[in-house]
This record gives sequence, structure tokens and C-alpha cells, in this order.
Amino acid sequence: MRFVPVLFVSMLCAGLPALATAADPVPEIKRGPIPAQAVARLHTLRQIPEACARVEGIFTGQAADPYKFAVVRTSPNCQPRARFVDAAKAQPSEAGGWKFNDLIRVPSAACPQQQAVVRIWRKPAAAAVPPTLDAQGKSRLYLQDEKEKAAANKLAAIPMFAAEMKVEGQGCGG
Repeated sequence: MRFVPVLFVSMLCAGLPALATAADPVPEIKRGPIPAQAVARLHTLRQIPEACARVEGIFTGQAADPYKFAVVRTSPNCQPRARFVDAAKAQPSEAGGWKFNDLIRVPSAACPQQQAVVRIWRKPAAAAVPPTLDAQGKSRLYLQDEKEKAAANKLAAIPMFAAEMKVEGQGCGG
């Protein structure tokens, strides 16, 4: 009977990390731990082919700004089917129709207690609906009609992505 309290306490302690992050929504993508990254070594965090974009990051080694990330275009010839928008302007949230897509934690090799946390959000577009069939049974788009829709901002929405980053943990000194 002495093992029951130990088992109960160990189960309770195992659930504490889950309770601490209960405010965060569960990301759509499940990923394992990322290896620690060295200072001044550029690394790819995530590729998003439909937006023709890659999220890159780098530990700077500076106490004031320890980590920087950027969204870069993968190829000038790529035709995006989604847009990458500024997270500060878009303010993604599940209440706003955004999906919490990915959570990437990148530890620093030079300072193990410090890590960059990148959250990627995705806003799906409404399903594309083909045009109605005309009298000849064909789906047709007419240039003048599409120009009028574009002028009235009534074009079909496209999917969007947004990324936000923060550094967690204490620095290792200047």
C-alpha cells in the first residue's frame, strides 16, 4: 500500500506540464524536439509550399535581441496559393477563424535554458465553388464579370499564414 501515494504523486506531477500549457491551443502539427542551434547559424524552421515561403531563424548572441526570424520567398518562379501576413496586424486567434497550425521550440546550443518559440497560424479559405453551368452545360468565367468582382473586392478568399515569435528563458549573461 505504500506504493499507491507514490504512484498518485507521480501521476499528478506528470500532468502538471499539461496543465501549465492548457491555455495554448493544440497545434495541428505534432513534432518532436528540435536539436539545439548554434549562435550565428541560420536554420530553417518550416517550409510552407502553398505560400512559396520558408521561415528561417538565427540566434544572434546579443542579449537585447537574442533571436531573429524571417519569412523568405522560396523561389521567384513559385506561384503562391496562399499568403503570408504579418501576425501583429492580423492578430490570429481561434475566435477569428485561424487554426493554430504549428508550435516550434528551438533551444540555443550556447544557452540551453533559452529557447525561441515560433507559433504558426493558418486561416483556411472557404472551399472553392465552381461556377454554375450555363445553357450549354459549361462552366465559364467571363472577363468583365471577374473584373467587376475584383473591383468590388468580392473575389474568393485565399488561405493565409502568420508567424509570431518570442524568446523564453533567461539569457546566459552578456
